[in-house]
Amino acid sequence: MATPELAPRRTLGGVIAVWVAAVLVAVSIGIFVPAESRAGWLILGLGGCLLLSFAVQLGSGRAKGFTERVAASILGALIVMGLISAGFGLASIVPA
Repeated sequence: MATPELAPRRTLGGVIAVWVAAVLVAVSIGIFVPAESRAGWLILGLGGCLLLSFAVQLGSGRAKGFTERVAASILGALIVMGLISAGFGLASIVPA
């Protein structure tokens, strides 16, 4: 007889944590990196979010839905970082 999970861990928290990390990375890149080299740093930041996503989801200890949670984390991080970089791009073309 298999024992059921008594209190399954929440899985949405790990996904949102990666999104928050993506916001922090994108904003810090937008502030501290010059505009001409921002794209390369955003790619590195997204790669860091990928590694963070794997670490968070592996740390949760749940195998069920692992691929979906990692995909949601990375897709959300990509969208968040894209929107923030578009905002910085638009802000750089507006005359001061």
